Amino acid sequence: MDAVEELKQEAGIAACKYVKNGMKIGLGTGSTVKYTIIELGRRIAEEDLQIIGVPTSEATKELAESLNIPLSDLSEIEKLDLTIDGADEFDPNFDLIKGGGGALTREKIVALASNAMIVVADDRKKVSTLGQFPLPVEVSISDWDEAKEKISPICPGKINLRMKNEEPFVTDNGGYILDCNFGPMISKPDIYEKKINSIEGVVEVGLFVGICDVIIFSSLSGIQILTKPNGRL
Repeated sequence: MDAVEELKQEAGIAACKYVKNGMKIGLGTGSTVKYTIIELGRRIAEEDLQIIGVPTSEATKELAESLNIPLSDLSEIEKLDLTIDGADEFDPNFDLIKGGGGALTREKIVALASNAMIVVADDRKKVSTLGQFPLPVEVSISDWDEAKEKISPICPGKINLRMKNEEPFVTDNGGYILDCNFGPMISKPDIYEKKINSIEGVVEVGLFVGICDVIIFSSLSGIQILTKPNGRL
């Protein structure tokens, strides 16, 4: 395991201290939160931890099932106690860009159904202003080109249809992803979230505004925990 992976692992495991017996947990998607899921699987096996997980992607579902983590669907649970997920960027206001893994829609639905949200990351994801990471926007397959055209006046940079193996990447929901190159200029993410979500053909935008309560990130100097003032944790 290289140094970056070790840092991700430390952050992912650190988030598990917030997980208590009887909790219903949203299980995020990504390269850091996978270590959270692995640690939860270990605690279930070795410490008899009792939880129910709600996965945000098929990949997370497969990982959780392989670790014998009991799972449920969000439709069967009224409210989640906590969601633990990753982020592609986070700013000083605890606002996020997510969707690099293509699971932004389910991730947002699960996060909004939770009493609190913890983000695990490494220090490369910390930014002063969101937007250097291309903003993912999930769009319907039938309307993706029209949606792209309508997003263009809002986004100052290039908008790319996400590809995989020379074919358009298809999300677990059956949509496409547009990666929108804003550059580090999204200082008012709530405005961009509303504008883009109002466009016909847009399923969801990867701006998570006012949802995150705690950020746990790792750096060469160790684990840092940022808690949002007046947050829910």
